[in-house]
Amino acid sequence: MIEEKQAATYNGYTSIIVLLALQLIRLAIVLSMPVFFNFVFGFLGIIVFICWFGFFMVAPNQGRVMQLLGKYVGSEMREGLRWANPLYMRAKVSLRVRNFESEALKVADSNGNPIDIAAVTVRKIVDTAEALFEVDDYENYVTIQSEAALRNLATTHPYDAQDDDGDITASGEINGGGDRIFIETTNSDINIERVD
Repeated sequence: MIEEKQAATYNGYTSIIVLLALQLIRLAIVLSMPVFFNFVFGFLGIIVFICWFGFFMVAPNQGRVMQLLGKYVGSEMREGLRWANPLYMRAKVSLRVRNFESEALKVADSNGNPIDIAAVTVRKIVDTAEALFEVDDYENYVTIQSEAALRNLATTHPYDAQDDDGDITASGEINGGGDRIFIETTNSDINIERVD
């Protein structure tokens, strides 16, 4: 299992100043040195030019997952202008709170009565690396896991119980079990946080 780690990135504004200074120093050396050194510093100029492609923006509540030649090298969640190795591939992952409303599912409760049940799931990504690398499509994963948990909930509780064991009311609450139903999936492969 991949664990999220901080990528080696730098402040973008500081990096702009450093790259501009390197360009000016290289230009001054090329103009004042013999022709042999022009070739060496010309090559360094190409490297500095490639470094300009390492800039990227991170918006609020957004993360960037970085890979180098297919290997995970880290994630960046600090917002603003950042600079990293220009060879890194950077994928965006939204860390914003998202809602998912399931379709009405026809299931049988624990007494065998057919009922229609639906749920609204509010969640957000906590670990960007797991969300990107542990499942094919984390949006679809959350959808399927939410519907599976909802089906499990409906089949383990009666819709209308005769005792106080906890029944599912028409408003979606479990009597005797609190005001809200909290669905926790077991064996979760990615770190997604339920938002209350």
